[in-house]
Amino acid sequence: MTVGPRDTTVSAIAERAGVERLTVYRHFPNEKGLFAACTAHYMSLHPPPDPRSWSGIHHPGDRLRRGLSETYVWFEENERRQASILRDIEALRARNLLPDRPPFEAPAVDVLASGWRVRGRARERLRSAIGHALSFYTWRSLEREQKLARSDAVELMVALADRAVTT
Repeated sequence: MTVGPRDTTVSAIAERAGVERLTVYRHFPNEKGLFAACTAHYMSLHPPPDPRSWSGIHHPGDRLRRGLSETYVWFEENERRQASILRDIEALRARNLLPDRPPFEAPAVDVLASGWRVRGRARERLRSAIGHALSFYTWRSLEREQKLARSDAVELMVALADRAVTT
């Protein structure tokens, strides 16, 4: 979190941990394993919202509101880490260190898209709208850059989802 994943070195990790570089390499023989371990540790301390907790909300719009509200709180609480990862994302992907999507995003889209009773292109649009709404970039644009209140950002994304199913 200090310099971001792209600029983090094994030497710096070893120094901060008070061990030799060789010790770090013994535990993490490659960068991907080290990055995965760091990510798992961070996520265990700062878990994202659990989409399963939203499944019991019957109305899909209300479910989406809850899911986005909880996700946006998590983005705010973890903004520094998320911004650092996203700043470095292309370099990390080029080094094959990241999955294509955040691991919690696909299950969240599945839960939040359920109950809308749409098929075909409307379902694809809905899933795309929800995926867009769940993006850190979307949250940052709406709340940080456009200065929308959280409730307004959430309502705008619910309106986008509503529009996706009625077009």
